[in-house]
Amino acid sequence: MAYKPVGLVLGVGAGLIAGAIFKQVWRVAGGRDEAPHATDEKRGWGEVLAAATVQGAIFAVVKAAVDRGGATAVQRLTGRWPG
Repeated sequence: MAYKPVGLVLGVGAGLIAGAIFKQVWRVAGGRDEAPHATDEKRGWGEVLAAATVQGAIFAVVKAAVDRGGATAVQRLTGRWPG
């Protein structure tokens, strides 16, 4: 079984999950419903860079957890570690 298609689907799912988590975290941490975009002239450098840092960290952790879980599941099903 080729793991590549499974990994792609898991990656998309991880992105969706990470986006939802980030929105919730930003509401609490940032005190606003929407995180700043890099081109939002009304938001300062600090807020824009903080949002990007938090978003990147959440995405990386969720992606790693989903990828690792997917690889572990494939190993359990096939007896072989993907990759």
